[in-house]
Amino acid sequence: MLDSEKQRKIIHIDMDCFFAAVEVRENPDLKGKPVAVGGKPNTRGVVAACNYEARKFGVHSAMPMSRAHKLCPELITTPVNMPLYKSVSSEIHGIFHQYTDLIEPLSLDEAYLDVSDCRRCNGSATLIAEEIRRKIFHSQKLTASAGVAPNKFLAKVASDWNKPDGQKVITPDEVDDFVKTLPVTAISGVGKVTARKMHKLGLQSCDDLKMLGLEKLQFYFGSFGESLYLYSQGIDYRPVKIRQIRKSLSVEDTFAHDLPDLQACLGELPAIYSELLKRLERAREKQRLNPKALFVKIRFNDFVTTSMQMPASAPHKKAYSYLLTQAWQRGKRPVRLIGIGLQFFPPDLPEQLSLF
Repeated sequence: MLDSEKQRKIIHIDMDCFFAAVEVRENPDLKGKPVAVGGKPNTRGVVAACNYEARKFGVHSAMPMSRAHKLCPELITTPVNMPLYKSVSSEIHGIFHQYTDLIEPLSLDEAYLDVSDCRRCNGSATLIAEEIRRKIFHSQKLTASAGVAPNKFLAKVASDWNKPDGQKVITPDEVDDFVKTLPVTAISGVGKVTARKMHKLGLQSCDDLKMLGLEKLQFYFGSFGESLYLYSQGIDYRPVKIRQIRKSLSVEDTFAHDLPDLQACLGELPAIYSELLKRLERAREKQRLNPKALFVKIRFNDFVTTSMQMPASAPHKKAYSYLLTQAWQRGKRPVRLIGIGLQFFPPDLPEQLSLF
């Protein structure tokens, strides 16, 4: 590991079951009971979040709420209260700013903090993380887990190590031994498909990735191969970014009843398109966005998903109609979900002239 890497002190804070924990805090009668936040089971809702009591029954986020209730008949469902979660998240970020301004939010409930130059707690990242967690609990009555390490990759892995309400510290001297036996599934970006491919290749741990070597990792996993090779040695050069660069923006809707044909799908498009324009307007208040492509995603009634995209410098309803038609032609059967969105150029590229 490079000396410059050893000097970095990164904390990854991850709130424990954030949405569900906030709901339990607001309604103490829910304490100790299985709780899921999301849509109603009879309206094709999905689980946005759930507490550990619900997870014991196999309930997890993104699961259809109807399935969650079958696994856990005693499950208590609460609707999503996004304004409340955003408000609580903002107050938690206020605590972060007491220690550093180098904060990279990943979502409402997790963030990276670079405390390399923080002098509080005698400059100890371990003590800083402990103090932040205490302050969060004191002010919000919510628990958080933390990972402390020399880089973002290791800090994120560590924050999941002693959940809930726990903390894991990886010092520079411990990095080599820690990553040697770390499962490949612990690496961010290694999903089920990539993990299956790795296991077929006999790759179970980070040490296996390291032994395979950079050239073969790039052969099997493309551009991700270089990152895998670095991660396998506990190396991550990525800095904590104060401002997230938005790469895309999308809106999708899951329907209570399947849309039977293409005309029904096109009939839902205006409302989805209108919501996309609203979100785009709000996003542009925060940063310059230069569209490079439009895309449509549809999920058929058998859960098969397909997508289409085309280059464009601005959203156009007719373009989305065309993409939706092309996507539907691939399955020609009832549709349960439609999504539309835009992809953006990096902000430092010159703006593309519109063809429309």
